[in-house]
This record gives sequence, C-alpha cells and structure tokens, in this order.
Amino acid sequence: MLNEREKIRYARHLVLPEIGEGGQLKLKQAKVLVIGAGGLGCPILQYLAAAGVGTIGIIDPDKVEESNLQRQILFSTEDIGMFKAEVAKRKLKALNPGVELQVYCERINVQNALDIVSKYDLVIDGSDNFPTRYLVNDACVIKGKPFVFGSIFKFEGQVSVFNYRKGPTYRCLYPEPPGEGEVPNCTEIGVLGVLPGICGTLMANEAIKMICGIGEVLSGTLLSFDTMKMEFSSFGIALDPANRKIDKLSDYELFCGVSNEISALELKSKITRGEDFQLIDVREENEYKLKNIGGILIPLASLKENLDKIHVEKEIIVHCAMGARSKKAAQILKEKGFRKVYSLKNGLLDF
Repeated sequence: MLNEREKIRYARHLVLPEIGEGGQLKLKQAKVLVIGAGGLGCPILQYLAAAGVGTIGIIDPDKVEESNLQRQILFSTEDIGMFKAEVAKRKLKALNPGVELQVYCERINVQNALDIVSKYDLVIDGSDNFPTRYLVNDACVIKGKPFVFGSIFKFEGQVSVFNYRKGPTYRCLYPEPPGEGEVPNCTEIGVLGVLPGICGTLMANEAIKMICGIGEVLSGTLLSFDTMKMEFSSFGIALDPANRKIDKLSDYELFCGVSNEISALELKSKITRGEDFQLIDVREENEYKLKNIGGILIPLASLKENLDKIHVEKEIIVHCAMGARSKKAAQILKEKGFRKVYSLKNGLLDF
C-alpha cells in the first residue's frame, strides 16, 4: 500500500485512470537497471526516480568531466572528478528518498552482465557503443528481460524496446555491427545538448508503460526523430526467431571489430584507483631507459617468447611510443588466448 506521503508525492499519477494506485504500486515494486549515467542516463534516472520506481540500478565506470555538463544535467561543476554513478545516487536520493539505489562503478562486461541483469525486472540501455549494446541484448535474451534501447547522433535520435514478450531483439534490427570507424562518436562529431534529454525522456516513458501495463510499447517498432526538422517517424522491426536462441555470451569487442584501445586518461584513472592490471611496455630497451611509466619491459620482437611473464587472469594494457606496436602486441596476445587486452591509444604521446 501507499503511505500518506506517497499519496501526496504521486498525486498526479493517482488521478490518472490509466495508472492510479495500482499502477503506482507496480512502480514502487519495480526494479530497473539503467546502463550508463551519461547523456541518456541522466534524464532516464531522474524521471524514474521522480515517478517512484522502487529500485534503480546504476552501472557506469566513468567520472564526471567538464565536457559532460553541456548535456548531462544531473551533474554540476562541483562533481567533476567524481564517479557518475555515486553522484547520481546522491542526487536522486535527494530527489526521492523513497527510492532504493544500487550503484555499480564498473563497466558491464561478459563476466558480470548475467548476474547484474538477473536482479532486475527490465533494463534501459543508455550506452554509447556497439559492443555494450550487443552484450546487453544477449544478456537480456538469456535472462528473459525486456530492455529499452536509445541512441543519439548529432541532432537525431532513435528509441525502441527489445525482447518484450518474446518480440524482436536488437539483433533483429542490427544483425551485424558497423565496421570500426563507420559510426563516429559524439566526441568526434558533437551532439546537441538537449537531444539526449529528449531521447532519454522517451526511453523512461517506455519503461513506465511496461511497468504499469499501459499504452502501446515500442516493441517491434523503431521510433526515429530529427530535432532540426522536428519530425518523427517509425519503422517496423521483424522478428528473426534465431535471435531468441542465444544461450551464452561471447567476445563482443571482437564481434564488433573494436581495436580494444584505452586512452591515457583512462589509464591514469586506473592507476589512481589502484586497479589490479598488468602494464607492458613493448618498446626497445634504449627507449625504456629514456622514459617509462612503470610497465614491465617486453619488446614486441620477443613478446611470443615471454608469454610466461604475462598474467592470464589480469587485465593487460600494452603500450609503445605512439600506439602502432602496442596494437600489434595486443593482437598477438588475443590470438594467444589472452582475453582482457588493451592497447594504449597514442602510446606515450599523451603522457
């Protein structure tokens, strides 16, 4: 039952015949996982918390950066340098003390996805890359969870719902990922600040409709909109039954052709946080003596002969001077069975 304070807080929902007290109780009992607390995640989280969704999971490994503030309106200047998920929890709790918030300051991956997804009724994917989208899709198919999809590009957005009542999945819309570099990210091409707000609000709306059992859910439909022309259109998505037979997760970065690079900023953050990983310098000894950042020296030419020095169970980051040799080294290690391997983008140029 709703208590008196909840009846006051959700009064505008309670007078809607489509929601009423029964629908509000469904929201209170619901558990929703939001992947990403960035541009899409911020409005999604705010509206879910305001609507009274009982338990909200927030998974995001990133910290607030100044360039986020143009569109990620859950954060303030004073939050720069803090984990997005932790800041989101604090501010959402201030918005609605009655909501339970579970925080995961980590990246969703093959190792944790099934366990985390299984704890929630539905998932909202606010990620910004193809490997994560395919991972989320497959985890939701395996665990039988519907998920809301959204994406943004400059001035345009897309929203749909996948795996809802055995409907189409993300793979039905995108059977194959685009080639690496074919779809630039917002860092490279920019994004209208209000766009993720519009898209994220539409995504939250789909989640609320599913929880309350009202309206027409965007299952089997892709909603596309252009904010420059203020035009909305929709396209049907056909179900491919084969996409519902997935029973295990795989290497999504390999599937999407991602080069597995990590930036200098990400590496510095890992070092600051004291994360357990192995750093390997694949330059020559004379280069190492001139400047190094503490990695173990294994020149590229002798990498295959020194695999015993590399920890299979740890995350491995390889670097060189400018990034070319470390890419080759990462590929060699992947071929030798090392799964968690990253090449430092631009090598030591950014250090």
